[in-house]
Amino acid sequence: MSPAVKYTLARIGLFVVVLVALWPTPLDLLIKLMLAVVFSAAVSFFFLRGLRDQMAQQLAEAAERRRAEKERLRSALAGDDQPPATPAESEEGGAKS
Repeated sequence: MSPAVKYTLARIGLFVVVLVALWPTPLDLLIKLMLAVVFSAAVSFFFLRGLRDQMAQQLAEAAERRRAEKERLRSALAGDDQPPATPAESEEGGAKS
């Protein structure tokens, strides 16, 4: 499972746990929801650091792949880059020599 999915599910789980803990209190539902959001965010900051770091690493790697692909496409469009030879072209080149 992707680190982003794990982190998201953990955040939702924390929110539900805090909301269930606040349920018996005699507060308005909107106040309970707001408190659950704030408390679950604070708790996740400390307890979900590992998952958050994994997700950040995954997003950084994806951004780097997109950047490299964008640069490759730009250079190919500018004519600076020769397309890689296919195996058939490699064999033909070897036979002509």
